[in-house]
Amino acid sequence: MNNELQQIEAHIEQNRDRWVAELARLCAQPSVSAQNFGIQECAELVKTMLEEQGFAAEVMPSGGHPVVYGEGNGRSAKTLLFYLHYDVQPPEPLELWESPPFELTQRGNKVYARGVSDDKGHIIARLAALAAVREVLGELPCNVKFIIEGEEEVGSPNMPGFVEQHQEKLAADACIWEFGSVDFDGRPTQSLGMRGICFTELSVKTAVRDAHSGLGGSIFPNAAWRLTWALSTLKDQNERILIPGFYDNVVGPSERDLALLDATPDDSAELKASFQLDGYLRGLEGGLEWKKTAVFEPTCTICGLTSGYQGAGVKTVLPAEARAKVDFRLVPDQSPAEVVAKLRAHLDAQGFSDVEVKLLGGGRPAKVDPDDPFVQIAVETATAVYGEDPVVEPLIGGSGPNYPFIHVLGLPLVSAGIGYPGSQVHAPNENVDLDYFVKGIKHTAHIIYRFGNE
Repeated sequence: MNNELQQIEAHIEQNRDRWVAELARLCAQPSVSAQNFGIQECAELVKTMLEEQGFAAEVMPSGGHPVVYGEGNGRSAKTLLFYLHYDVQPPEPLELWESPPFELTQRGNKVYARGVSDDKGHIIARLAALAAVREVLGELPCNVKFIIEGEEEVGSPNMPGFVEQHQEKLAADACIWEFGSVDFDGRPTQSLGMRGICFTELSVKTAVRDAHSGLGGSIFPNAAWRLTWALSTLKDQNERILIPGFYDNVVGPSERDLALLDATPDDSAELKASFQLDGYLRGLEGGLEWKKTAVFEPTCTICGLTSGYQGAGVKTVLPAEARAKVDFRLVPDQSPAEVVAKLRAHLDAQGFSDVEVKLLGGGRPAKVDPDDPFVQIAVETATAVYGEDPVVEPLIGGSGPNYPFIHVLGLPLVSAGIGYPGSQVHAPNENVDLDYFVKGIKHTAHIIYRFGNE
């Protein structure tokens, strides 16, 4: 490690408390996209925080929640784009939090708050890394741009259109994505792609109001049963999705993908213990087949069901309405539009034309070439910071709006971040381990330095 990088790392260590304080400031502003709670205020705060670090910034309309755009000039002509999001998941259930969700609280070497890891901690980590590089070098080694959205936690419905509309403004040479973490063994992970998602709501209405189950139980159509029967046609007990043509556009993993996947750690035992599972679907017991199934197969998941009365005690009603949230995780080269069309055709063919289908959000799957030079920079700098080679994941099971960045802007995407398996993102008591917070800042700084100087 050269002298400049040593100084950058020292600067990060010396300013840890400063950036934890900035993290507390950002986490104190609620920004729950699902409830439109604090969104505009948080966008303005993020803009202010970018400006305080010397970046030009603006709050831009997206057709939904606002996007914060920022930029700053460096000494080279190369441009590095940071994609992040300022919105967070709802904090509920509040009773399970051990400290207020919108008040950063330190216990031991961890800090707790909603969004502290996903994704406000990563916003602060990027700013901290840039500040360290700039203050040691006297300037940034490359141009930088920020796109920080407020709808990631509700599926980024407007991000593809925003990217299409602002291609020239967002033009760059490479992109650092919004997340990054270590695995169960503390090794850094490099995630090169994400599955897509098609999030739908299925609903049916059989009457204008609920009926007494004694009156209508034998002669009225029951919305809950109607929806249950419709859902039962989507997938068999062997997890095979039964929608005709659903698998037509699936492109399986390449040999390179499988080689990378095979080299990743087998976390099956840890996950099984963590979630206290009796076993995995289809009798999977770890190994390459377990890993491949986890990320390279599409899914159909009932995320929630609502109908009738589910409160305390007894209420004998026949439900007039029923709703289900159903998501499909997609793999290359599936798309939300084709899945919705095939779902609609399938329900009609099965006699369920009365079941309404709404697309609530979606995005296409996408992955980056593992041999791209920018990927190699991210991998090599991770080794320098963490002291061991990262785990390179060709595809992860989760989803995000990476498709337009890869296929419209034409950017290689890498991850570098502050997460760890115990972060409890999306759950009560979301937290960041401060040691990983510092390492995530250092890794980001190393990437900026290497990218700008090559």
